[in-house]
Amino acid sequence: MSRRFLLILAFAFASVFAQAPQHYDFKHAKMQMNRIYYGDLQVTVYCGCKYKSNKKPNGIDFEGCGFQPRKNANRASRIEWEHVVTAHNIGLSRQCWHKEGKRSARKNCEETDPEYALMEGDLHNLLPSIGEVNGDRSNFMYSQWTNSPEPMYGTCQSIVDFKNRKFQPRPEVRGMLARISFYMEKAYGITLSKERRRLLEIWDKEHPVSAWECERDRRIFKVQGDHNPFVEAKCKNN
Repeated sequence: MSRRFLLILAFAFASVFAQAPQHYDFKHAKMQMNRIYYGDLQVTVYCGCKYKSNKKPNGIDFEGCGFQPRKNANRASRIEWEHVVTAHNIGLSRQCWHKEGKRSARKNCEETDPEYALMEGDLHNLLPSIGEVNGDRSNFMYSQWTNSPEPMYGTCQSIVDFKNRKFQPRPEVRGMLARISFYMEKAYGITLSKERRRLLEIWDKEHPVSAWECERDRRIFKVQGDHNPFVEAKCKNN
C-alpha cells in the first residue's frame, strides 16, 4: 500500500481517528502550530526573529533580530505560516490547479482535491515567517546569487530579487530548507530540477542539522505522526 494512499485515508477518516497522529489540511494545520512552535522554537525562518505569539500583532522582537519592515509594517507585525515548497508549486502538477472557474486555482484545489489539501497542510513544509517577508517571497524559488547581500529588512540576511522572481534565504536555514524540499519530493513526487537539486544538495552538506531542526522534527512527529527522514537520520546525536 503506497504512502500516498495512506495519507489520503488518514485525511478522509480524521474524525474517526481524532486522537491518533494525523495529517491536516492547511486550515487545520495552522491550528496545530502552538503544539510545535513554543519556547525556543518560536523563531521566524527567514530573519531569525523571536516572537511571543502567532496571533497577536507586535509580538515579534524586531529589536532583538535587527529587523525593519521594507514597505508593509502592518503585515510585518504578524506571524504567517510559510510553505517552503510553495502552494503554487504544489498545485502546478494537479489537475485542479488548471481548471477554469470563478474560484482561484488554489481555492479550487483546497476544496476539490483531498491530496492537494494534505500536501498544502503538511507540517514539515510549514515554518513561521514574518508576514511581510512571506508575502515578498511569494511563490519565488530559492536561489543563491550573492555572498554580500544588500539588506532589505534591516540586518536580516534574506533577500528578494523581484525582477528575476527568486529568493535567497539567510545561510543559517538553507540546509533545513533543502531537507524539507527533499521530503516533499519523496512524500509527494514534487520534482526538483537538476539545477535546483544541485543547489539544495550543496546547502544540505554545508549546513548540517541543528538542535532546533531536530526538536522541530520530533514535535511534528508527535502531532502529525511522521518524521522527515532527511532530518531524523541526522539527529541521533542531537
